[in-house]
Amino acid sequence: MDLLSLRAAAGGGSVDGIDAAALVSAGFTLLQRSAPLVRALAGKRAAILLPTSPQFLVALAASDGRGAVLVNPLATPSEVAHQLEDAGVGAVFTNASLASRLPAGTTRVILDEAPARALVVSTAGAAGTVVDLGSHFGLSIEGDAEAPGRDEECAIVYTSAMAGTALGAILTHRNLIANARQTVQAGGITRDDHALAVLPFAHLFGLTVSGIAPLIAGARVTTMERFNPVGAVDVVLRGQVTMLVGVPAIFGAMLGAIGRRGGRLPDTSLRVCICGGAVLDPVLQDRWFEATGVELRQGYGLTEASPVALFNDVRHANRRGTLGVPMPGVRVSIRDTESSEELGQDAVGEICVAGDTVFRGYVRGGESGLQVRDGWLHTGDLGLRRADGVFEFRGLLKRMFTRNGFNVYPAEVERVFRALPGVADVRVSAVPDAASEHAVHLSLSGTVSEAEVRAWADARLSPYKRPSSVELRGRAPARGILDP
Repeated sequence: MDLLSLRAAAGGGSVDGIDAAALVSAGFTLLQRSAPLVRALAGKRAAILLPTSPQFLVALAASDGRGAVLVNPLATPSEVAHQLEDAGVGAVFTNASLASRLPAGTTRVILDEAPARALVVSTAGAAGTVVDLGSHFGLSIEGDAEAPGRDEECAIVYTSAMAGTALGAILTHRNLIANARQTVQAGGITRDDHALAVLPFAHLFGLTVSGIAPLIAGARVTTMERFNPVGAVDVVLRGQVTMLVGVPAIFGAMLGAIGRRGGRLPDTSLRVCICGGAVLDPVLQDRWFEATGVELRQGYGLTEASPVALFNDVRHANRRGTLGVPMPGVRVSIRDTESSEELGQDAVGEICVAGDTVFRGYVRGGESGLQVRDGWLHTGDLGLRRADGVFEFRGLLKRMFTRNGFNVYPAEVERVFRALPGVADVRVSAVPDAASEHAVHLSLSGTVSEAEVRAWADARLSPYKRPSSVELRGRAPARGILDP
């Protein structure tokens, strides 16, 4: 049981009422029964372009033996094409509605009807071949349930575009199994839990914390393909949900929906609420507790750490406004930004992470990404460690900000707009926004209109990277504007 999908199946949990073992078995069956798929994946990686759904686990299992690029369903066709080409992808697991974003000629596996059947389309314009997945003989899982996981590629997630282009971070089965197990411990997750998964499984926080960890514990997972605050509150009230995982914007939106119901939820089954992806305002934590009677516990992590490194462990009192303590088995150190020497308590420095969850590296271009030195991942984030061992966030070294829990890299957005004919210079900055953490402000000089700018963004940038506001200036001097 050294593969992530097998560990998820072995727990005995379910996704939307379907046994995880049946979903994983369908994935393995797909790989065994489709010769065109096997040929397309020979010497190549796979990719998964799917919403949060049971089919995601089918695709993860069918990627057995190779890394799978987890593509955000919000990605534009040009962003998708970059990731597939950069990672050397041979086939993509997707659904009918998202398949149109794939480059022409890409082998695609349509999973709308999985785990019953799949449609494999290997030639552009072809009708494809239906593969029956429902007549398999089940999945017999044997082996050591405590095996650490295979030290081979499991997932590739594109991130860390500090230099202007997203890099493919490589996570192994060992990385992700370790973080899922740590989440089970720190969250006190058992087979009696019921997790509501509202985050994209293409986002490691969503996959590991709201998907794989509950399944490893034998719990139930209910998915939402697209987050809706009113619908999420309804599921919490009707579905005996005990575990909710989200980013600050999600909890803020749900508070708005709760407010329209009278401002406070009646008694629910909610036990643990986990927030990450962006800095959490303690005021939001206070409001959530007042409305639900359940603590909103903040964690900290990043893709390159699989992702969670710090968390307000449920076995301890929640320290609102803090990042919590290291996950079980994870080492976290505050280090000097120049010498990398470890600093003492209450000193502000770079947050560095070590342990089984540190990623393998990038597909390519690693010199412009986050660095691992002497086993320590240098995160580009600032923090401090208090005398009681609790960590606090203190800002960023890297040029980045968050919007609705997603990372926005100004250099990436600027690179896209510099390619727009008529643009002389461009500058992207963050504007604080209570609902989404930050809005994206674009300041641009040249001979283009705002309509041209927005059309360019719509075709090339995921929605969360697109400018909220556009400032058009006259043509810039030849040297342009220099970054600080």
